[in-house]
Amino acid sequence: MAAAATPVFWLGNDTLRVSAALFAENRRRLCQELRAKEGLVSKSVVVLQGGEQTQRYCTDTDVLFRQESFFHWAFGVTEPDCYGAIDVDSGKCILFVPKLPESYATWMGEIFPKEHFKGKYAVDEVQHTCDIVDVLSGLNPAVLLTLRGQNTDSGSISREASFEGISRFQVNNTVLHPVIVDCRVTKTDMELEVLRYTNRVSSEAHKMIMKHVKPGQKEYEMESLFQHYCYTKGGMRHTSYTCICGTGNNSSVLHYGHAGAPNDKSIQDGDMCLFDMGGEYYCYSSDITCSFPANGKFTPDQKAVYEAVLKSSRTVLAAIRPGVKWSDMHRLADKVHLEELVTIGILHGNVDDMLKVHLGSVFMPHGLGHLLGIDVHDVGGYPEGVERVNEPGLRSLRMGRLVQERMVLTVEPGIYFINHLLDQALADPAQNCFINNQVLARFRGFGGVRIEDDIAVTADGVELLTCVPRTVEEIEAFMADSDKPFSPV
Repeated sequence: MAAAATPVFWLGNDTLRVSAALFAENRRRLCQELRAKEGLVSKSVVVLQGGEQTQRYCTDTDVLFRQESFFHWAFGVTEPDCYGAIDVDSGKCILFVPKLPESYATWMGEIFPKEHFKGKYAVDEVQHTCDIVDVLSGLNPAVLLTLRGQNTDSGSISREASFEGISRFQVNNTVLHPVIVDCRVTKTDMELEVLRYTNRVSSEAHKMIMKHVKPGQKEYEMESLFQHYCYTKGGMRHTSYTCICGTGNNSSVLHYGHAGAPNDKSIQDGDMCLFDMGGEYYCYSSDITCSFPANGKFTPDQKAVYEAVLKSSRTVLAAIRPGVKWSDMHRLADKVHLEELVTIGILHGNVDDMLKVHLGSVFMPHGLGHLLGIDVHDVGGYPEGVERVNEPGLRSLRMGRLVQERMVLTVEPGIYFINHLLDQALADPAQNCFINNQVLARFRGFGGVRIEDDIAVTADGVELLTCVPRTVEEIEAFMADSDKPFSPV
C-alpha cells in the first residue's frame, strides 16, 4: 500500500505549496537541540499554546486571526485555540484542538473530526483541548517545558502555555525559550523557499505601484493597491506590518502609516515616495522599501540623495558574510552616508571625526536592518550575553549577533531630513561644525530615502531575495514604460 502523500498548505492558482514537512523538520531540529542541552532530563515534553480568537473590544466582531508565531513555527496550524505537545525523546507530537459545540456547524461551518486535523497537519496524534491533562498524564512526563522569555524588540514576554490542571505537572519555563529562538534564527531550505515566495510577490506588488503612482492620488490608494495585488496574486490575506506610504516630508517619518498618520496625504508633483510594504504568506514575512519620485523623474537633489543610499546599500551587501559583526555593517553604512553627504555639500570636514560624534545617526537614526522570518522583526536579535551598543543609531539596531549562514536579514539604509534631529545637531557644537546650513536648508521638507532589501546569508555572501528596479536609470525607465497595465478591479 502506497504511503500517504505529505499534506500541503496551498491557496490555489499560482500560490505556493508549503509542505507540512517544513514544520516536522522544525520540530525535529528543536528536539535535537533540546536533547543536546546539558542537564535536560529525559521524558521532557514541550507544550506550546496557540493563539486565541479575540473580539474587537466589547463587541462580538472577530479580529482577523493570525496564528501565534512560535506555535506556527512548530505546527503550521491555521485554526485558533489549539495546543501542541512534543515528546523531546521520541519527537512524537500531539495536536490539541477545541471540541466545538453543535451550534458551530450552523454559524461557522462543518465540525471536523480529529482525524481531519491529523491528516491536515501530519501530526502523530490529535486530541481535544478539554482532554489535555489526561493525555499529557498518559505520557508520564518528568517535566513540561513551557515558553517564557522576552522579545528583545518589543520588550514583551512570550505567552506561556497554561491550562486548568497544569499545576499537577512539574513545569520548567526557562529552558525552552532560548533554544526555540535560536532554531528560528537560521532558516531551513523549506523556510527559505517560502521567504523567496513572499519576496517575489511583494516585489511584483511594489513594481505595480511604481507603474501606477501619479500626483493627485492619495497615499492610501497605494497601500490599497499593494494589498490587493498581494492578496489576489499571492494569497496573502495579511501584510507583515502596517504599510508605510510616505510621500514628500512624510517620507522622513520612519513608521508613518499608523493610526495618527494613516497614509492620507495627497501625492504632489515633485514628491519623493518612500513605500515600505511587505506581504505575508502562511505567516512568513517580507519587508521591502522602494523610494522613487512620484512623477517618475528624479531632480538633481533627489538623485544625489538616492544614489548615496544606493551606494551604502550595495557596499553593505558586498561586505556581508558569515562571521561579520552586524554592528560593523551599520557603521559601514553610516560611513558611506557621511562621505556622500560631503560630496553633496551638506557636510564638510573629516568623516572619521564625524563618526566620533555620531553624526550619521542624525541622518539615519534607525538600525541598518533586522532578522526576518515568521515575524517581520524576527526573534533572536539579542540572545543572553549580547548587549545593545548604547550609541545613537546603534542602540536602535535590532540584532547584535554575528552574521550566520541561513539567517534572513533586511538591509535598509536610509538618509532622512528630520527637522527635530537636524535642529538638535545644529544646536550641538560637536556636530554643527560639520554642517553647511545653507545647503542643508535646501533639503528641509525633502523627506527621506530608504532602500530595503531582504537577503539570505550564504556560505560566502548573500542571496538577494528582493527584485525591484534599484538604480536611478532603472527606476526612471521602468516608470516611463506603461506596458502591461494592471487593473485593480
